Amino acid sequence: MLRTRSLPVDGSRLRRLAPLALPTAWGAVAVAWKFGCPLARQPGLPMRIATSVVFLTVGIGLVLGLRHGLVRELARARAVAAATQRVLLRPPPARLDGLALAAGQLSASRGAVVGGDLYEAVATPYGVRIVIGDVRGHGLAALGAVVAVLGSFREAAHDEPELGGVLRRLERALERHLRERARDEHPARADAEPEHPAAEEFVTLLLVEVRADGRLAILNCGHPGPYRLGQRVERLPVGDPLPPLGVLPLPVGLVPYAAARLLPGETLVLYTDGAEEARDHRGRFFALDAALAGVPGEAPAALVRRVQAALLRHTGGRLADDIALLVVRNDRVRVPAQPAEPGLRRPRPAPSTHC
Repeated sequence: MLRTRSLPVDGSRLRRLAPLALPTAWGAVAVAWKFGCPLARQPGLPMRIATSVVFLTVGIGLVLGLRHGLVRELARARAVAAATQRVLLRPPPARLDGLALAAGQLSASRGAVVGGDLYEAVATPYGVRIVIGDVRGHGLAALGAVVAVLGSFREAAHDEPELGGVLRRLERALERHLRERARDEHPARADAEPEHPAAEEFVTLLLVEVRADGRLAILNCGHPGPYRLGQRVERLPVGDPLPPLGVLPLPVGLVPYAAARLLPGETLVLYTDGAEEARDHRGRFFALDAALAGVPGEAPAALVRRVQAALLRHTGGRLADDIALLVVRNDRVRVPAQPAEPGLRRPRPAPSTHC
């Protein structure tokens, strides 16, 4: 059993060392020729040139072999990062309970495919519930908070009948993550409860519930409000903002803002603040509302791609913060009122007997 398990390890080591085998053998032959062959020790310019060419060729072979190994390791790392993104920040389904969805993210960290932004959409018995958020900071350092919030949302969205209950579950999950991180950073205080763990880390987020009739319930924790695309582009009101998670405790009463609707054919665009705060080389902010005023009824995936391309053109590819976009279009059919069948008459009201 032990020998069988050791074979793949030895095989992988041999595969990694294979690009260096030929240059190493060539170098051994060159060294043996230099010090063991009488012709190589003869004076003269031609012999020196030949010796230099041999050693230069060996050096180039070694460099190319090492580069080939590094390229393969980089390809493996990118494949692992892509798989992590698909599990952690998985793309929403194209259709969900009569809604068309699409999402995309741009990371400010060079070479990273995940960052400090988060989003998710799930169909529940209470409606389609959506979260989009932004962890303070960006890049790989914010992944722990992203994992805590998304993992809690995917469970709480199905379990909690009220949207306020979902938000409280997210708050508790983030608090646990911050306490555990504080203990890891200060192991000497592991037996004591931190007074304010990781006080500088917080999460702004937006919770949205799209009900069957298009009514929206929204809870906003310091996050920018979404845009609604219909006859025109308008910023959707979201009610009084709550504090970001991790800054202050949530108030006792959590009443969602419920005065907005998403009618059939209308589109809701949720985003993180990096989209509106992106600047060009002159310091001008990106006009997100103007970029959204494109093709009426545009498919969500096409809208995400178009806005991302506009952002990269505006910034020249140099993003200062992570950017996430989540687009939801209401494709539910509005059922018209059914006319009465021919030949059927409504009953007349009985005549009044009062004087």
